[in-house]
Amino acid sequence: MDPLRRNLAESARGFMPADEGLALHTAACDLPVAGPLLEVGSYCGKSALYLADAAQTQGRLLFAVDHHRGSEENQPGWEWHEPDLVDPEVGLLDTLPHFRRNLFMAGLEQTVVAVVGDSVAVAQAWGTPLAFLFIDGGHGETSAHNDYDYWAPHVALGGRLAIHDVFCNPAHGGRPPYEIYCRAKASKEFADVASNGSLRVLVRIAPAPS
Repeated sequence: MDPLRRNLAESARGFMPADEGLALHTAACDLPVAGPLLEVGSYCGKSALYLADAAQTQGRLLFAVDHHRGSEENQPGWEWHEPDLVDPEVGLLDTLPHFRRNLFMAGLEQTVVAVVGDSVAVAQAWGTPLAFLFIDGGHGETSAHNDYDYWAPHVALGGRLAIHDVFCNPAHGGRPPYEIYCRAKASKEFADVASNGSLRVLVRIAPAPS
């Protein structure tokens, strides 16, 4: 990974450890099928920097889907709330300016297409097979399962699916990301490829049901 971009990624706001970020970058390199990369849940762009660097080396685009109002766990009163990300004019989180700044500083604006909107709404209008999908959106039960239900079918045969914050031990983190990881394996459509910390990477081995 480009040293400047790696440094920017490691220092960017977000909740992904550096070793998991580098593992995500590795998983997104040398993809064997055609198509773009897409992430659900961008926050301030930490994961996008890892993914976009991999995308650029392959001449691909990364689509970054996020409403930029923060997930459930980012809201006031929750553990991962960052008050300085709240737009004082509207009283809501707005991570988009930080996301755009990080892409600009890394020289990746031409590689990343920011899609600002609801994950399900975007997925319902999506029609391009994906070479790589990274799910790291809301960790509530409804949000996580919706992200899997609506986006996983778009992963091309031979494409990769990565899921963040997968904790086998309930004491270490919320259950929904682990649940959708288990669903992916139980579907027989995906098989494990790699893991690092709470990051799981799978490959599509069977077509999605029509």
